[in-house]
Amino acid sequence: MATVVLLGTLDTKGAEYTWLRERVRELGCDTVLVDGGTGPSDVDADVSAEDVARAGGTSLQSLRDAGDRGAAVTAMGEGAAAVLAGLPEMDAVLAVGGSGGSSIAARAVRDLPIGLPKLIVSTMASGDVAPYVGAKDVTMTYSVVDIAGINRVSRLILGNAAAAAAGMAKAYADARSARAVDERPLIGASMFGVTTPAVDAARERLDELGYEVLVFHATGAGGRALEGLVESGLLAGVLDLTTTELADDLVGGVLSAGPDRLTAAGRHGLPQVVAPGALDMVNFGPRETVPERFEGRELYVHNPTVTLMRTTLEEMGELGRRIASKLAAATGPTVLFVPLGGVSALDAPGMPFHDPVADEACFAALEGAAETETLDMNINDPAFGRAMADRLHQMISGGSW
Repeated sequence: MATVVLLGTLDTKGAEYTWLRERVRELGCDTVLVDGGTGPSDVDADVSAEDVARAGGTSLQSLRDAGDRGAAVTAMGEGAAAVLAGLPEMDAVLAVGGSGGSSIAARAVRDLPIGLPKLIVSTMASGDVAPYVGAKDVTMTYSVVDIAGINRVSRLILGNAAAAAAGMAKAYADARSARAVDERPLIGASMFGVTTPAVDAARERLDELGYEVLVFHATGAGGRALEGLVESGLLAGVLDLTTTELADDLVGGVLSAGPDRLTAAGRHGLPQVVAPGALDMVNFGPRETVPERFEGRELYVHNPTVTLMRTTLEEMGELGRRIASKLAAATGPTVLFVPLGGVSALDAPGMPFHDPVADEACFAALEGAAETETLDMNINDPAFGRAMADRLHQMISGGSW
């Protein structure tokens, strides 16, 4: 039978979780009720608040004595994450709450495997949910009314959530039991519209070699998702052909994945092949949204909602230095592929962003950071993508990692 973990602050949401537990059981699932609250509760939880606090490295009494709500939410979130990681059976997680309860739940599910259903019903879900979702497959539903008892509206919203969690849990349990033991090894790859031909060629080659390739669109969230999947331990290797998000992080574009992009594979010793794909551009929205400080720079209207700005010689040099630093710190096999004929479709000869001098500033800064393959072709030449795929396969099949 599928198991739904119910995670919440039972000191303030006891009635709601008691109702949810019964509803999920009626829908044919087992439940595990985890108390993430710090106040007294009359609800009999399967994992007590004291157990959660202890898993977070503290005690319930210490949190109460301190009287610091923010610190308590942080500690209970860490404890709940540790509790969930240690549960023997879990096919879905369902949480309901306000900002505090949602924060605890979001931290608790952050490290769970991609694909395991994670549903949060929250009073905060009608605004910016990025702090709760991050780069994981968290589903959020707006509660419409406050989580304050079971009433005509909350019964509908929470009933839908219970049905969704139970249905997803059953599907997940069925898929888990049917999953073949000898699944193909997974490869994570980064792609942008202007590097699609290269990644397509690499993906086709890796498919021939027996891998399954997961492609991440380098839009900031995509890069963070790729880094997160590396952290999960599901990948056999990374084909990081499109590192363009680092340009947005440096210059101030809208698709930054943050300064930690291009670090997870190296930190975990995972085989990786890397290329400076689409470092020739920084991303903005419609033309009128480009910050005034960039007036006079070389701009290219990619479509009505995307405007690209060519990176300068100085910026390309700095990007090369940053990538070199990340690759030099890698603890696993790392190979850098350099396309002398341009780093994107727009950087090919005759195209708007073609600038061999700026590219060379990047390439020069990359020298010595890792084993390097220099190919006299544009990044989108199919041979370039295939060469990266073949080298990654060689690294994976020939190593003990």
